[in-house]
Amino acid sequence: MGAQWKAKGKELAANAKGRAFGKLSKDIMLAARSGADPAANARLRLLVEQARKVSMPKDTLDRAIKKGAGLTGEAVNYERVIYEGFAPHQVAVMVECLTDNVNRTAPQMRVLFRKGQLGTSGSVAWDFDHLGMIEAEPAAQGADPEVAAIEAGAQDFEAGDEEGTTLFLTDAADLDLVSRALPAHGFTVLTAKLGYKPKNPVNPANLSAEQLEEVEAFLAAIDENDDVQNVYVGLAG
Repeated sequence: MGAQWKAKGKELAANAKGRAFGKLSKDIMLAARSGADPAANARLRLLVEQARKVSMPKDTLDRAIKKGAGLTGEAVNYERVIYEGFAPHQVAVMVECLTDNVNRTAPQMRVLFRKGQLGTSGSVAWDFDHLGMIEAEPAAQGADPEVAAIEAGAQDFEAGDEEGTTLFLTDAADLDLVSRALPAHGFTVLTAKLGYKPKNPVNPANLSAEQLEEVEAFLAAIDENDDVQNVYVGLAG
């Protein structure tokens, strides 16, 4: 039994890694539309660095760049679509999809939202700020995130989930500018993207353990969908 559980755990980890590579490949393909040279394409450069940090195979990375730049003869027709609504217990959710077939994705989202509530465009977007989000780690001892945020032009910063990381928040238009400035102030950029931050997040402490479990199960099912790129949730913490 122990060996079976161990094998199952490895399979789940491999599947999760495969999904992560798939999502990152889509971002890389879209960024490569503006040019296949990372040195001349800031967005692509950050994604390539991110791919290397998570050990994406070089063949997978190169194929995504070439496909996105139109060097393979294959068309890249991904469309970015946002679905808005509520998870169970009225927790606001924004789901960002990259899809090559909206007619496939839309009904899938309707099914996934049955345990919550699928809203119309703008139904929960008003309760989120659209921001640049930069995850960075100190490159030198004593690097001060507050000083770095001020000097690099970020709006604010938050301690990250992992020890030593900081989430710098910027105006959407300043994402690339701040990303380029942070290294000069002692921080190495890990990821940089546009995203959504809830204005009035629900405190998980106000939900029972059972309710929180229902919310987490709902979000996990959403995140497993192949067309889903990012999920932004109105939960604090």
